[in-house]
Amino acid sequence: MTDRNYPREMCGYGEQAPDANWPGGARIALQFVINYEEGAENCVLHGDPTSEAFLSEIVNAHPLPNQRHMNMESIYEYGSRAGFWRLHRMFVERELPVTVFGVAMALQRNPGAVAAMQAADWEIASHGYRWIDYQEVDEITERQHLQQAIDIHEAVTGTRPTGWYLGRCSPRTHRLIAEEGGFAYNADSYADDLPYWDYQHERPQLMVPYTLDANDMRFATPQGFNSGQQFFDYLKDTFDVLYTEGSRMMSVGLHCRIAGRPGRAAALARFLDYVAGHEDTWVARRIDIAEHWRRQYPAEQQ
Repeated sequence: MTDRNYPREMCGYGEQAPDANWPGGARIALQFVINYEEGAENCVLHGDPTSEAFLSEIVNAHPLPNQRHMNMESIYEYGSRAGFWRLHRMFVERELPVTVFGVAMALQRNPGAVAAMQAADWEIASHGYRWIDYQEVDEITERQHLQQAIDIHEAVTGTRPTGWYLGRCSPRTHRLIAEEGGFAYNADSYADDLPYWDYQHERPQLMVPYTLDANDMRFATPQGFNSGQQFFDYLKDTFDVLYTEGSRMMSVGLHCRIAGRPGRAAALARFLDYVAGHEDTWVARRIDIAEHWRRQYPAEQQ
């Protein structure tokens, strides 16, 4: 059954995926994301009606209406005060590139972290203006937040973002990003192991898929990781399968307040050292992957 009006693309590349032709003949492109969200989460101090309840040590936390949640706030503060710097040291010492998904309000609150990202030559992509769920946010507000994200990002980093990932997006987000037109890629997809072009809107946009499985967020969800060993094993198995298949991309999602904790950072360090033993691996920033794909497979003329 084929429905030309069905808005989802279910077939993708099919049985024969394109040859990624990664630089240096690499079998896999490996991409590490550090999500920088701390200081932009739901909080009455930010004008929100409730406290945050998502992705913390308090699994199944409930939002508190019109109240500060001091434990939740301090868990997020750990990310910016300690966790970020632990992750920063781990990647800088190994000279591994990183893409930061930076929430504009969070970046604005920690100039020292932004300076450290830039000194390490990390890509800082936009993670939106706020770390909130946009599913029920009206289009006018979401559009305003998109522009605020770009403006604040440019003010605190010196350049506008070229990558985009909102995370908790709405049914309108892809269209709004396509209409804005200033991003080299959109990462609000989990649909493939390779980049692909989205032609649903007036302007084609390159999707560079992200991950919710090879992601430390599973430490903060039911039926998730309970130990660093589980995290390491899952990352290793994912890497091994994609490496064996060849011509694939792997994303690893990290959060300062989650993977930045010592017991989890130890597992991440083991994975970084495991990857170092595979020479045919291209560890890259997400913008590097996007630019490579644009050269290899430009958008089709509409």
